[in-house]
Amino acid sequence: MEKRTGVVTFHGKPLTLIGPELRVGDKAPDFRAVDNDLKPTTLADFAGKVVVLSAVPSLDTPVCDMETRRFNMEAQKLGDGVQILTVSMDLPFAQKRWCGQAGVQNVRTLSDYQEASFGSAYGVLIDGLRLLARAVFVVDQEGVIRFVHIVPELTHEPDYGAVLDAVRALL
Repeated sequence: MEKRTGVVTFHGKPLTLIGPELRVGDKAPDFRAVDNDLKPTTLADFAGKVVVLSAVPSLDTPVCDMETRRFNMEAQKLGDGVQILTVSMDLPFAQKRWCGQAGVQNVRTLSDYQEASFGSAYGVLIDGLRLLARAVFVVDQEGVIRFVHIVPELTHEPDYGAVLDAVRALL
């Protein structure tokens, strides 16, 4: 599996990512993760929708918490043609607990803990830590990547405005 350096840092310390560098125009790779009820879920399950894939290291950290709450709020305004998925290595039970406590109902959380299928397919699996780098991918209704934002520093939030502009351009 391909390894990439110089893409992201954690508190300034360089990390190595496993997987390919995906670009705008690439076919979005399918992946297999599990939802909060341990049900296998793939990208194909959302065919025909604009899909926002928000990869985060852990919902139990402040920045991931803020990011997922923000996307939950924005999801209400985007309508039924858009599905926002937050993917992390958190166990599905922890994701379900977090969503309940945070009141998150418009974003679906998926756990990549079993196979790291998402992380390795999207090139955001952090070598050695087995966490996902913070990144956002916007996939159009035909399954083509239309926006990629790998956040250079893990402790920073993504550019919400750019993500939302990319989504609205597809509606």
